[in-house]
Amino acid sequence: MDKADELVGVTEGVAAVPHPDPPVRRIRPWPPGARPRPWPPGAVPRPWPLGAALTLAAVLLLAGTPWLNHPAVQAWRTVCLAITVQALPFLLLGTALSGAINAFVPADLFTRVLPKRPALAVPVAGVAGAVLPGCECASVPVASSLIRRGVTPAAAFAFLLSAPAINPVVLTATAVAFPGDPAMVAARLLASLATAAVMGWLWLWLGKETWLRPLLRHRHTGHRHGHSRRTEFRLGFQHDFLHAGGFLVVGAMAAATFNVTVPGSVLDAFSGSPWLSVLFLAVLAVLLAVCSEADAFVAASLTGFSPTARLAFLVVGPMVDLKLIALQAGTFGRAFAWRFSTATTVVAVTASVLVGGALL
Repeated sequence: MDKADELVGVTEGVAAVPHPDPPVRRIRPWPPGARPRPWPPGAVPRPWPLGAALTLAAVLLLAGTPWLNHPAVQAWRTVCLAITVQALPFLLLGTALSGAINAFVPADLFTRVLPKRPALAVPVAGVAGAVLPGCECASVPVASSLIRRGVTPAAAFAFLLSAPAINPVVLTATAVAFPGDPAMVAARLLASLATAAVMGWLWLWLGKETWLRPLLRHRHTGHRHGHSRRTEFRLGFQHDFLHAGGFLVVGAMAAATFNVTVPGSVLDAFSGSPWLSVLFLAVLAVLLAVCSEADAFVAASLTGFSPTARLAFLVVGPMVDLKLIALQAGTFGRAFAWRFSTATTVVAVTASVLVGGALL
C-alpha cells in the first residue's frame, strides 16, 4: 500500500471518512469610520447613578426610623426635594431638546450655521445661548448633543455656560429681583458672556478631547437612514434623562447637606471683607445649587454683601454648582468635569470683579 492509501485509511472495502474540522467563526472587523452601536436596537441601558441615587433618596426620604424625623433631617429632605423638583422640568426640557436635535435636525445644520473658524464660533455660540429658556440642567444634554452632531466642543461649552445665565427668563427675573437697578442686569449679561467666551477659547488652547467620554468623540451620530425618527427620539430622550437624572439627585443631596449643616452666622463672618465676600459668595453659589431662574432673588436677599459679591454669586451659580458638576461628570466624564468647573469658577470670579468694578 502506498503512502496515499495509508493517509486516507482505506481498509477492506470500507473507507474511513475523516471527521471535518469544526467550523471557524470569522470575526469581521468594523469597516473604516464605523463603530458599534452604544446599545442594541430597542434596548436602553440602565445607568447606575439613577438606581443608586434613587435608592438612597428613597431610604432617606421615606424611611420611618425615628432619627429620620429629627428637624435637621426633615429640613434636609425638604431642601433636597425642592432642588430636585425645581430642576426636573428643565432637565426634561433639555433632554427632550437633545433627543429632538439628534433625531430630527440635519447633521450638518449647526456646522453650516456657525462660523467655520472655531475661534469665531465660540462667541457666536455664547450669544446663541440666549435662545434656550431653561436652567443649567437643560443646557448639559443639549451641549452634549451639539458635540455629537459635529459642533466644535469649544462652541458647545460656550453655549452650555451662557444659556442658563443670559436667557430672557433669567434676565427678567434679575430685573424683578433688583428693581430700579438695570446695572445689575447689564453686569450679569456682560460678565456671563465674557466667562462663556473665555472658557471656549481656553478649551481651544488647552482642552483635550481625551478628557471627554469616548461616545462624544464620534461626530454626526444623528438620524440613520432606515430607522424611525420617533424611535430614535424616544430612545435618545430616555437614555439622556435616565443618565442625567441620577446625577441630578446626587447633586441635590450634596447641596441640601450644605444648606442644613452650615449655620447662618458664617455668612456674617465674611460679609465685612470686600475680597473675602466675593470669594465666599462664589463658593456659596456652587454649594447652594440654586436654579438660575431663582438665584437672583437669593442674591437680592444677601443685603450685607457688596454688589460685586452678589454679581459673583449670579455669574458663578448658573455655570458651576454641585448638581451641574455631577451632571457634567455623568455626561462628559469626571476628567472633564473637575478641570472645567475649576477653571470656570476662576474665570467667572475674575469677570465678575472686573465687570462689577466698572458698572456697579
